[in-house]
Amino acid sequence: MTTAEIQAPRTTTTSDAIAIENLTVTFSSKRNTVTALDDIDMKVAEGEFVSIVGPSGCGKSTLLKVIAGLTDASAGEVRLRGKTVRGPQRDIGYVFQRAALLEWRTVRKNILLQAEMRGLPRQAAQRRCEYLIEMTGLSGFERAMPFELSGGMQQRVSLCRALLHEPEVLLMDEPFGALDALTREKMNVELHRIWRETGTTVVLVTHSVAEAAYLASRVVVMSPRPGRIVETVHVDLPKERDYSETMKRQEFIRVANRARDLLGSSSDAD
Repeated sequence: MTTAEIQAPRTTTTSDAIAIENLTVTFSSKRNTVTALDDIDMKVAEGEFVSIVGPSGCGKSTLLKVIAGLTDASAGEVRLRGKTVRGPQRDIGYVFQRAALLEWRTVRKNILLQAEMRGLPRQAAQRRCEYLIEMTGLSGFERAMPFELSGGMQQRVSLCRALLHEPEVLLMDEPFGALDALTREKMNVELHRIWRETGTTVVLVTHSVAEAAYLASRVVVMSPRPGRIVETVHVDLPKERDYSETMKRQEFIRVANRARDLLGSSSDAD
């Protein structure tokens, strides 16, 4: 199935999926004004996987919301594939920390909710749904209800739903933070495999330095609020990565240690 079956052809030729320039976000109330993000400059290439780490409250989630068009920039600009973001973006997939599945809908119907909300062609969406179910190892659970699934399986359903419309960019906000350590490792491996197979541009927010270093080609480290980019750490690891072997590589250790040093403390990262 081609992208054209469920959405309009993509015409832009820019090599940057995301371009952020001089981005500042402030929130004002009667009592005070809070600067969440300050002068952010960042680019993400087509098909790249970028992780963002930083202390709690530094604006990581706010940054994702601005990229998705869910929160307005106070200053600066965000562009998706060359077009300035103004309002919610249709070509974005979003995965939250909680799977947020509808308890009265089966796995298949939870995934197809995306198609219903976007008015996608039914048959093409159903074919895409079956492909994603197979790709994420959910075959046999199509008619299962959310309460019958483990936390990891629920997040796989959430990921399928986010990928149903073949988004240009997938934004993930601490998607595995509520999972136990073993399940989280398995989901890291699964996500990395899916990224390699689909070629989707991914921006992941996480508190886990190990997760960030394993998954990404670059790790963006942010400062405490107001959130600024302290440094971008490049990850020189093979695109195809065995989890246990990657953990032993000097390059992985270098990236993780550098990110922790930049954070100033290991208390915000595992």
